[in-house]
Amino acid sequence: MTATEQRFREFKMPDVGEGLTEAEILKWYVQPGDTVTDGQVICEVETAKAAVELPSPYEGVVHAVHFEEGATVDVGTSIIAVDTDPGAGPAEAPAPAAEAPAAAEEDAEPQGRQAVLVGYGAAPSSTKRRARKPQPGVPAQEPAAAAARTGLNGHAAAEAAPAPAAEAAPAASAPAAVPAAGRPLAKPPVRKLAKDLGIDLAAVTPTGPDGVITREDVHAAAAPAPAAEATAPQPAVGAVTGAATGSEAVRARETRIPVKGVRKATAQAMVNSAFTAPHVTEFITVDVTRTMKLVQGLKQDPDMAGLRVNPLLLVAKALLVAIKRNPEVNAAWDEENQEIVRKDYVNLGIAAATPRGLIVPNIKDAEAKTLPQLAAALGELVTTAREGRTAPGDMAGGTVTITNVGVFGVDTGTPILNPGESAILAFGAVKLQPWVHKGKVKPRQVTTLALSFDHRLVDGELGSKVLADIAAILEHPKRLITWA
Repeated sequence: MTATEQRFREFKMPDVGEGLTEAEILKWYVQPGDTVTDGQVICEVETAKAAVELPSPYEGVVHAVHFEEGATVDVGTSIIAVDTDPGAGPAEAPAPAAEAPAAAEEDAEPQGRQAVLVGYGAAPSSTKRRARKPQPGVPAQEPAAAAARTGLNGHAAAEAAPAPAAEAAPAASAPAAVPAAGRPLAKPPVRKLAKDLGIDLAAVTPTGPDGVITREDVHAAAAPAPAAEATAPQPAVGAVTGAATGSEAVRARETRIPVKGVRKATAQAMVNSAFTAPHVTEFITVDVTRTMKLVQGLKQDPDMAGLRVNPLLLVAKALLVAIKRNPEVNAAWDEENQEIVRKDYVNLGIAAATPRGLIVPNIKDAEAKTLPQLAAALGELVTTAREGRTAPGDMAGGTVTITNVGVFGVDTGTPILNPGESAILAFGAVKLQPWVHKGKVKPRQVTTLALSFDHRLVDGELGSKVLADIAAILEHPKRLITWA
């Protein structure tokens, strides 16, 4: 490391989760010229699991911020440069790694996982890198590369020397044969932009140096191009124009929202779960009048003072008691070893809707907690999730989950399993309904429960027993004592 590199230290995007490969910069807390200390929070980033604040590993003055807020950055890419010796006078900082991704790819292959804040980092990629750019003085393949670059910049036909007609066809097809490695040249932010816009980089004409695709090239490819109107017959022109106008009118009334961060991870997880685990959902409608009265009584209990007491708390406790009575339901499927993994602990997940999307943090060892402890854990979990402070570790290792769809006035649903879990309970809205109670029709508080489970792990009998136990406890909450 040179003296300049020792002075200007580059902080690279760390892996803030287990093996995550990218993160979006949500907010910068520092700007060039600001003084930073070791451990000071410099920015907030969002991964596929959570929003995390990144501390500076260096002390000094911020020399440069390499990405704007909202940019998605690959793990291992430099995001900020810090001058660790600002009193030494002016000096030219080395180019950040983010500005020359090609050089980083060409010079060396990754040698194992990098050090990260949390976890072990992303595994080395097995993808082949594109070949080194030809250097001056190296005649091999230089004419072809020059022709390719010229073709990619759109000047081959106009500026090339006259050639016989027989040679014109290969020259005209040169742009289609480039790049040699089969991968268009573009920096990571440009690739991200193309992905968000649904643009295939192979179909984009580059205008940057050495055939590199720029952001302007991607935007140009995304814009509608009515090029065929000039040469088409008159009837076709009207048809094309009408179709284009209609298409543009439709797009003007649409809003496209990039799928990233938590929402992207949730979508992928739900698809994987739905098409991996064979789901079965059972339903039961139950009179929870006594449970609702117990909730009101607990709110007045001195031991529950300051705690969040609501029906969800007793539903969670009922589920934990049902699992204790039917421990086989608390398991996971090991596809690789073809084994069922029975778990002697319950990490109870609570599905939480946040501005960034759905997350499922869990309460570790929930089965061992008293009712006040469970209430405190639930309150902390919900508050942390809404504030976007849920740590990646709080969302790992769940065994079963509760989703409280009743808060939206919904009777119930058919919830999809959180990946790796055996069951998920949907708690519907509690409504006053006519109900036969002690031989007479009376208004009672009633709800519908739905239990989805992995049919590889849980058969119909076991799933029915678990759901029936939950309902029995909510109908007669004294069973929380007699069955516990």
